Amino acid sequence: MTTDQLATSGGSILGHAVKRREDPDLVRGRRAYTGDLTAAGMLHAAFVRASVAHGLITGIDTSMVPDGATVFTQDDLGISITPPPMISTDFSRPVLVSRHVRYVGDPIAVVLASSERAAVDAAGQVWVDIDPLPPVTDPERALDPEAPVVFPDAGTNLAWSGTAGNDDDPLAGAEVVISQRLVQQRLAPVPMEPSAIFAQVTNDERLLIQMGTQDPASARRVLATALGREPDSIRIVVPAVGGGFGAKGPTYPEHVVVAALAARLGRPLRWLERRTENMVNMVHGRAQIQYVEMGATRDGRVTGLRARYRNDAGAYPTIAASFGTYTMMMSSGVYDIPKMSLSAEGVVTTLTPVGPYRGAGRPEATQMIERMMDLLAAELGLDPVEVRRRNLIKPFDGPRPVQSGISYDSGDYARALDHALAAADWPAWTAERDRRRVNRDPRLLGVGVSTYIETTIGVTPKMESGGVTVAPDGTIVVRAGGSSHGQGHQTTFAQIAAARFNVPMDRVVVIQSDTDAVPDGVAGTYASRTLQLVGSSVSVASDRVLERARDLAGRLLEAAPADLVPVGDGLGVAGVPGAEVTWARLAEAALDEDDPLEADEAFGSADATYPFGAHVAVVEVDRETGWVRLLRHLSLDDCGYVINPMLVIGQQHGGVAQGVGQALFEEARFDPDGNPLTGNLVGYTVPTAVDLPMIDTARTVTPSPLNPLGAKGVGEAGTLGSTPAIHSAAMDALQPLGVRHIDLPLTPDRVWAAIRAAET
Repeated sequence: MTTDQLATSGGSILGHAVKRREDPDLVRGRRAYTGDLTAAGMLHAAFVRASVAHGLITGIDTSMVPDGATVFTQDDLGISITPPPMISTDFSRPVLVSRHVRYVGDPIAVVLASSERAAVDAAGQVWVDIDPLPPVTDPERALDPEAPVVFPDAGTNLAWSGTAGNDDDPLAGAEVVISQRLVQQRLAPVPMEPSAIFAQVTNDERLLIQMGTQDPASARRVLATALGREPDSIRIVVPAVGGGFGAKGPTYPEHVVVAALAARLGRPLRWLERRTENMVNMVHGRAQIQYVEMGATRDGRVTGLRARYRNDAGAYPTIAASFGTYTMMMSSGVYDIPKMSLSAEGVVTTLTPVGPYRGAGRPEATQMIERMMDLLAAELGLDPVEVRRRNLIKPFDGPRPVQSGISYDSGDYARALDHALAAADWPAWTAERDRRRVNRDPRLLGVGVSTYIETTIGVTPKMESGGVTVAPDGTIVVRAGGSSHGQGHQTTFAQIAAARFNVPMDRVVVIQSDTDAVPDGVAGTYASRTLQLVGSSVSVASDRVLERARDLAGRLLEAAPADLVPVGDGLGVAGVPGAEVTWARLAEAALDEDDPLEADEAFGSADATYPFGAHVAVVEVDRETGWVRLLRHLSLDDCGYVINPMLVIGQQHGGVAQGVGQALFEEARFDPDGNPLTGNLVGYTVPTAVDLPMIDTARTVTPSPLNPLGAKGVGEAGTLGSTPAIHSAAMDALQPLGVRHIDLPLTPDRVWAAIRAAET
């Protein structure tokens, strides 16, 4: 089915705003989070964590632990499987540390007690003696010959490296070369509910795990391997998640410990991470340093790019150590750059491990190329919008190779940029900026723009499951392999099925986030992959069910299957009122033949898709205090065919909010010894509603040819475009003062210092 046919078949359901089905229960507090779950006889877990960033354990004293609390160490557990999978066995992680601690927060022991408070208090009475070792806190020095090696058996702090590009000397022949070191600071995910797990053994001796995860299928696989159980003996159910942003994709050591002890003791067990734990223990994001050189002609056409990326992988390098792959892939942005030489490294430090965080390597690429475009425009004295226009890839609707080694699927980047500038009223804002400059207004105004492209699905498994069943009462049951943590899957998948079967949405039931109900999930919900893969699976499975239903109805109505169409509450002969059979009757007929009216599908995409867009930001900078205030932000995103505009706008708003956080507020900081300086929400500042203007949204539509929905991802889009646009606007405001560059975040003290330095 083509995108046009899909839109037509959906009538007013597809392509139009439909209120989220999930929200009433969440807003009214009727849906439980993991931290709400309880059971008779439940025990609570609290973890004893390392208080130094690097050292060797010489002793663990539990003599002060009060009666009624029990302590378990790695030796007591006897579990050697490492969660989550490391990038190399040279950097294996124990479930609990018995000897070598590698960051403040490394879990050493677990204490069980009858209440959460008792468990936390008892954990505070476990004394761990640690002989300190020299820390590694600066990723730029991690590979120095004198740097301590965090994993002695590995013999190096280099966890991963890679290269891409098409030219060893991309700057040869350039008329002008600009260079800049750029910092993508560490970010903490700060979900509403931190990590949590509730585990219990059921009457049939299975292990029921309820946990806030983005990937229940993978969590079951990891836990089954770690505990030496068959996967079918474990059931994962996902309650309300409270935000994931990539950081709830991995299965953490604490999850394994709680599951193992619940199975061993035969008692319900719950662990709820406290906020301070969360800030130092849940994986951080970004943490990339970039060394970039760009060559160009004097009229602003880019001739070559050389870039080296170094990712701080933290103490236990997982796949995040290789996120430089994504950054290299997307280094061209939306620009036609003929020559590139790219390299990336992931290094080990004695800081909180780094993992997936909304965009995972792609926002880093966008921030890099957009910042360099602004610097090039400033160097040449050209309009930054015009410099972008001169380098944009021309419109295309088929595979378009770029020099980093990938091919984009479809795009019209000039249209997106022009539409965004018009929607944001760019001329009016630039005129106001110039007026303030002439009047020497202490409230400096800046306008900024960014264009972006990202890869969705990416290098993740390019397949996900979905299924459709017509139940005996005529209800359409959808089984979704993804697992929602706020995206609105219940609404989107119901829209797709309701459109295909021509039934009201309240006749569609969507089941997900339960490995018993959906046992064949592949890789969960992340990388903006779900609508493209799960939605396509649901669409294809619906077509298969409809094909079989037409055969059944044809026999019942003595009509040709090709003449049957969805009408009313079932299938009927086109143009013949009254000649129809209900879905309930068709389901009954299928059961009579011992062949239920259902189909399962695992849709696989031939390649990644590449959504794109343009953002415009307007900021005000107080010259006296350095305070940067976002006045207006417009997010234009092209994510292909849109099933529900309301859900897309929600994703745009959420992404922009997190992009604002990176641009202006957020940074996970440590002292030189590796002690966290931002271990709570006093030291680590996230934007609130007060810090955000009304966010304007717009879109263009460039369908992808790679899936039947014509869809591209949108979950990370707002994060990619917003940060560089805000950075661009702030530097535009400061340009008359002679400030060339400030690394993120643009906090008042950092901006004030740059202004004072420029003045002197």
